[in-house]
Amino acid sequence: MAPSDSRPAGKSSAKISVLGLAMLNIVAVVSLSGLPAEAEYGLSAAFYYVFAAFFFLVPVSLVAAELATGWPEKGGVFRWVGEAFGARWGFVAIFLLMAQVTIWFPALLTFGAISLAYTGPEATLDEKLSGNRIYILLTVLAVFWTATAIGSHGLAAFTRVAKWGGIVGTIIPALLLVILGLVYLSSGGQSQTPLGWSEVIPDFTRFSNLALAASIFLFYAGMEMNAIHVRDVENPSRHYPLAVLIAAVGAMSILVLGTLTISFVVPRSEIDLTQSLLITFLDVFRWLGLAWAAPIVAVALVIGVLAGIVTWVVGPSTAMLAVAKAGYLPPFFQSTNKYGMPTKILLLQAISVSVLAVLFIVMPSVEAAFQVLSQLAGLLYLLIYLGMFAAAIQLRYSQSGRRRPYRVPGGLPGMWVIGGVGFVASALALSSSLAPPDQIGVGNPVLYIGLLVGLAAVIIAVPLIVYTLRKPDWCDPGRDVAPFSWETRGDR
Repeated sequence: MAPSDSRPAGKSSAKISVLGLAMLNIVAVVSLSGLPAEAEYGLSAAFYYVFAAFFFLVPVSLVAAELATGWPEKGGVFRWVGEAFGARWGFVAIFLLMAQVTIWFPALLTFGAISLAYTGPEATLDEKLSGNRIYILLTVLAVFWTATAIGSHGLAAFTRVAKWGGIVGTIIPALLLVILGLVYLSSGGQSQTPLGWSEVIPDFTRFSNLALAASIFLFYAGMEMNAIHVRDVENPSRHYPLAVLIAAVGAMSILVLGTLTISFVVPRSEIDLTQSLLITFLDVFRWLGLAWAAPIVAVALVIGVLAGIVTWVVGPSTAMLAVAKAGYLPPFFQSTNKYGMPTKILLLQAISVSVLAVLFIVMPSVEAAFQVLSQLAGLLYLLIYLGMFAAAIQLRYSQSGRRRPYRVPGGLPGMWVIGGVGFVASALALSSSLAPPDQIGVGNPVLYIGLLVGLAAVIIAVPLIVYTLRKPDWCDPGRDVAPFSWETRGDR
């Protein structure tokens, strides 16, 4: 999702290399925690990944590159949607981004807590601990508040953590996972999923599978998130799209190969959305006589979760700070520390995540809670993507003369094709994500859908109400957020 291009007010003038930005994008996009959900599809998961990359990842990457380089002013998705459809909907978009990441944090952190559980000396006890709700709650709180503390120290600190944490906790474990899978199969290990070309094409007759299949689109979500750093890159019109391309290829490779490895090792009937990745490492290491290595990988995965959390803590919160200073939130939310980071927004976000984490305890199971929070976060994210694609198309008309250092190829027809494909794919993924999955017990299907839709409606209503109640004295005289183009022209 697109947080924003809102640079903290700190003094740092650090620049990010192409490789560094690509790494930030991979860390933002790739979450190994979601691989078990798609491993249930076996070889057909590869079809879904390639399909989603072509119809979603490519449009997101190209459209985000045009929007980020054409509108580098602070605001990100707030800026893009606001330029196209007005400040009200720009504010709704950035608020949905904050809500989405806040809801998503506990789901990702649950995976981190389970990874940490597998660092113990006894596998049986580790598995029991990984299902203990109190343990998960305490670990989620500890990791998130640590990430918030790191993020509050500014761009340089969070960039280092995100880059090296991503290498140690995402890239290396992903490569190791793939290598172990190849060793397992080549050394006589029996695949737990059927192998053959006929297995590559998925079963389209099972509508109930669409809830999990649609989630593959969201595996690629976030490629535009680091548009916040477009001005921190040398020669952004060339290097930003290049970094996005490198990250896109890297993300797809990691997701496809990692998912297939899990499907090779773990029987389909035993796949668990929160534990199967660790079980895959554990089983293969045991099979190779290297059981001692499993806890090391578990620690690395926790580091990867921390890196991903830090990346997502900073982007949306600094975006919201820029929007707050522009007069859309009360002065309470506009305070910053010596690094230029939004202390009150970060604090409110941490408290909200803590409350959501506590709700895990009252859910029927950790896995069910993981699914509900993930689906709600995905629904909100897809709404933002709908706004982003629609804005890119609209701006080709309303601001056709705007200088765009990078343009989606093909002129106006090209934007309609690429942006339109992304819009339709997002809409289909959104509708299918409401289907209750057979693989997970979420209770009454009608109640499940009603809960998701009802919560989404409430979240959308909040920014609309706040926008209506905003006051002129909320605007910070020292703000550095440029007015919308239509404001300077007096169009609205």
